[in-house]
Amino acid sequence: MEKVNLAQKFTLIHEPWSPKIAADLNGQYVKLVKFTGEFVWHHHDIEDELFLVVNGRLVMHFRERSLQIDAGEFVVVPAGVEHKPEAVGGEAHVLLFEPKSTLNTGNVRNERTLEQLEKV
Repeated sequence: MEKVNLAQKFTLIHEPWSPKIAADLNGQYVKLVKFTGEFVWHHHDIEDELFLVVNGRLVMHFRERSLQIDAGEFVVVPAGVEHKPEAVGGEAHVLLFEPKSTLNTGNVRNERTLEQLEKV
């Protein structure tokens, strides 16, 4: 059992949209990722996702509306809901909590899809 310093872990992440595993528990991963600009529209058939903004600002776009999430706030995106994260005003540092089976691009496969994640 070790404590995790989020600020220190984020200094180890250099590529945007490349989630890193910070911890695992009960079939879930705690992932850290830096967002810059927009991601892709996608959904996850069976996994819910929690997005906690540690630093910066995130706008989570849904087809029917958009939701701004500031540092210290989080949003849970239920399984099956199409969404597109976007960092606004610069880089956003985000903690994700989701099942280990969750693919970063969900139902979309493209150059941003990561099959294997590294640990930090």
